[in-house]
Amino acid sequence: MSINVNLLKEICEIAGAPGFESRVREIVLREIRPLCDDISIDNMGNVTAVKKGRERKKVMVAAHMDEIGFIVTHIDDNGFLRFHTLGGFDPKTLTAQRVIVHGRQDVIGVMGSKPIHIMSPEERNKTAQITDFFIDLGLPKEEVVKLVRVGDPVTRQRELIEMGNCVNCKSIDNRVSVFILIETLRQLKNHPYDLYAVFTVQEEVGIRGANVAAHHIEPDFGFGLDTTIAYDVPGSQPHEQVTKLGKGTAIKIMDASTICDARMVDFMKKTADKHSVKWQPEILQAGGTDTAGVQRMGKSGAIAGAVSIPTRHIHQVIEMADKDDIRGSIDLLTHCIQELDQHSWSF
Repeated sequence: MSINVNLLKEICEIAGAPGFESRVREIVLREIRPLCDDISIDNMGNVTAVKKGRERKKVMVAAHMDEIGFIVTHIDDNGFLRFHTLGGFDPKTLTAQRVIVHGRQDVIGVMGSKPIHIMSPEERNKTAQITDFFIDLGLPKEEVVKLVRVGDPVTRQRELIEMGNCVNCKSIDNRVSVFILIETLRQLKNHPYDLYAVFTVQEEVGIRGANVAAHHIEPDFGFGLDTTIAYDVPGSQPHEQVTKLGKGTAIKIMDASTICDARMVDFMKKTADKHSVKWQPEILQAGGTDTAGVQRMGKSGAIAGAVSIPTRHIHQVIEMADKDDIRGSIDLLTHCIQELDQHSWSF
């Protein structure tokens, strides 16, 4: 099953730290203008694309545009940058990475830290901390301050490549879902209820955009669209794996912020089986997604579930997803939106 890898590559490689999603938003707007009946951008920067259905019930689908990143907090006398994280990072994944500082112009930097050759035995055995790292631009301070200011965002630098049937890049979380939502809008036909496709901001720092959007839309039904852990790698135990790459799109049952509506989980499973979409269940014990905002922030709440894309190496620059799982996620989401009126939603 094919996907538009070139579009996915563009969406994944573009920069968009939490609160600084404008470049991603430009691509989204370019792609969705011919595909929907109305487009709006709220005060936070969420993009809402409305595609009218036959009836006036509301369905909200949320895919966040932001990626984990950094923000500059200090420029020292030698031009090195200190930073604060925007989103969750495992410090050991920062070693030897290139980054892009988005100042008055984009500047390539590298993550630096103390060389192992001059570490004490105690330092060598210590778990790495975010504060152990700095950003080196290779420039003296007088040149750095012409380009960079405190408060400038920083993102990771890595191109998308294909590996077997997989795609590998930084920011698969959650640009793959941005891509899936665009492609769902492209193939959606004859759906019963008004669709609100929301490309949200600031998910990585607390589901902020989705909360605002859901409060405004007040959806009757909702879907989160995000990556989930595929820990199907050496050393993992079966009960730890959450999902496996290439075994199908995942239907969320719960995560740390959401227990999905049992009626929606049942509907999604039946819809996947009906259309021969390969799927696997997802229970994620830590972490949350926009699903929480979609489910809870409308005045009456929403009957909500989530399509999750199995992803290896999450929150690293080598995130990996299977193209068939991505294709299956598009198909499942499309079928679910088109057939919401064919299910009994009574308790």
